[in-house]
Amino acid sequence: MADIIQLLPDNIANQIAAGEVIQRPASAVKELLENAVDAGATEIKLIITDAGKSLIQVIDNGKGMSETDARMCFERHATSKIKNVNDLFHIRTMGFRGEALASIAAVAQVELKTRKADEELGCYIEIENSVVIKQEPCACPVGTSIAMKNLFFSVPARRNFLKSNAAEMRHIVDEFIHVAMAFPQIFFSLTANGEQMFHLEAGNLKQRVVQVLGNQYASKLVSVKEETDYMNVYGFVGKPDAARKTRGEQYFFVNNRYIKSGYLNHAVMSAFDNLINKDSFPLYALYIDLDPTRVDINVHPTKQEIKFEDEKIIYAFVQAAVKHALAQFSVAPSLDFTLNAEIQQLDAVSKPYTEGTKEDVSGSQLFKTFTQRHQAHKVDPSEKSELKHWKDFFTSPQQPASASQPETIGEYSLDISAGYAAPQKQSSLYQQSDKLIATDAHLLQLHTTYIIAPTQSGFLLVHQQLAHERILYERFSVAAHGRQMVTQKLLFPSTLTVSPSDAVLLTDLLPELKMLGYDVEPFGKDSFVIQGVPADVSQGNEKHSIELLIEQFKHFSSDIKFSKREKLIRCLSRQQAIKAGQHLTQTEMRTLVEELFSCNTANVTPTGSPTYIEFKEDYLDRMFGR
Repeated sequence: MADIIQLLPDNIANQIAAGEVIQRPASAVKELLENAVDAGATEIKLIITDAGKSLIQVIDNGKGMSETDARMCFERHATSKIKNVNDLFHIRTMGFRGEALASIAAVAQVELKTRKADEELGCYIEIENSVVIKQEPCACPVGTSIAMKNLFFSVPARRNFLKSNAAEMRHIVDEFIHVAMAFPQIFFSLTANGEQMFHLEAGNLKQRVVQVLGNQYASKLVSVKEETDYMNVYGFVGKPDAARKTRGEQYFFVNNRYIKSGYLNHAVMSAFDNLINKDSFPLYALYIDLDPTRVDINVHPTKQEIKFEDEKIIYAFVQAAVKHALAQFSVAPSLDFTLNAEIQQLDAVSKPYTEGTKEDVSGSQLFKTFTQRHQAHKVDPSEKSELKHWKDFFTSPQQPASASQPETIGEYSLDISAGYAAPQKQSSLYQQSDKLIATDAHLLQLHTTYIIAPTQSGFLLVHQQLAHERILYERFSVAAHGRQMVTQKLLFPSTLTVSPSDAVLLTDLLPELKMLGYDVEPFGKDSFVIQGVPADVSQGNEKHSIELLIEQFKHFSSDIKFSKREKLIRCLSRQQAIKAGQHLTQTEMRTLVEELFSCNTANVTPTGSPTYIEFKEDYLDRMFGR
């Protein structure tokens, strides 16, 4: 009987390994940038074309490689950083497994140029599908330039699973930021499709954090620094007023390696107890240095998840360091009852305000200017003012003033004519299935969160925020699928500047935003002009509205796969819904309830939470034993 077990050819083995290491273009970017850092470079340039699908090139001025090393680096498990088992537990370099370049060469066409400082000529190598096509001497600067073209050309099925260019570009920018923030002493640049997105000059840590996150955070950072024999914690946390409603910019680095850790994130959150709302998330960029033997970074292919020898000690140190920083910089709210000694010596403080002083003041020319009649600044408070009845010009005697204007809730309007068809109301009763709410029934708001609406057979308990979320979701769904919402043009267009990674995301969302009533146009690098917004977004709130939308979209739950349009609709409905704690008038409550029962699915929100609970009369009777 013939043997059936055989060894895989090298090129197939490398492609299988590539499935673990190179999952998308961003994975290759991470590996190449880390290799450049390990080479001792002071300048690293990343060049991207077609979101990495056509070209990913990293150019560094590091120490370069000899001709033999240049050829060997593409072999599986070839590494300069590990010589024995003990070295594995003292890793301080970024890349060490020797899988990256072999995996890249298995799924892309690679061109490598490299030269050491003590050699006159460099080496040029061209590899395709793990096979060396060309190797020859070449003239090139000291350092290494590696270009990978046509990613996954040899594995078309993998290429088909890549996302849109904008989505892949966001992942690339994230990986670039993770490496750039870990090494502020190195110059980094990122050029995409011929346009420079990042130009990060070498500097100190705060300069790099501000360069990446944006200048608006320069005054909102609190320095963290604690040194002990066991570990060092340093970096920055955002002041409480910089906290966001969604997970903002949060970065952890262990020995200059970016990691994800829900455990350590909880340590920072607990340090912010009573300083920010429970539903807010602080900004932070924290760096932990500790002995490599106390941490295992080899537990995950991407090395973004690590294990500590003693997690509880790390948790306690991080929590204490952040708490100490917030207290030291007086971020915690406090009242200063002491008065400066110099101020106490002033006449205005030390001398009493006598009748004589009062007469001197009232007799002065300045006092008369503001109080006497026929002066330019005088405003007559008398009842005979001609402006008293100005509202009467805008309302007829038969029509109350409130009927001519849309009801507003918070920053957003409940004008049912804005951008969609108003529901047909009945004259005496509003009816939806078996629920009857009389038009003259008095609605009650409970805890500024719930609306109690009596029906013929009991009453409804409506959650105002969840109900409004359902209303907005259906309105936006209609708009996003062809019936564009009304756009209110701004008299003075607003200019919005965002971070480079957010600019990539916002550019990708512009067509969908247009359908939902947002008229936003690109305006140079990282800037956009807001020409118009939906008719129910209050004036002056347009920039905050779009910034919050970007933030929510970025951190939308990745567990459930939605289309880009569906994510946008859900984010907008959640963002613009009235919040619990908002006081509503009778008319506002009635409008909200009536619009809710005009929805196709009135009983649940898009996420499945109930919008109302019905209490029937027979159920209430049973509760009281009747």
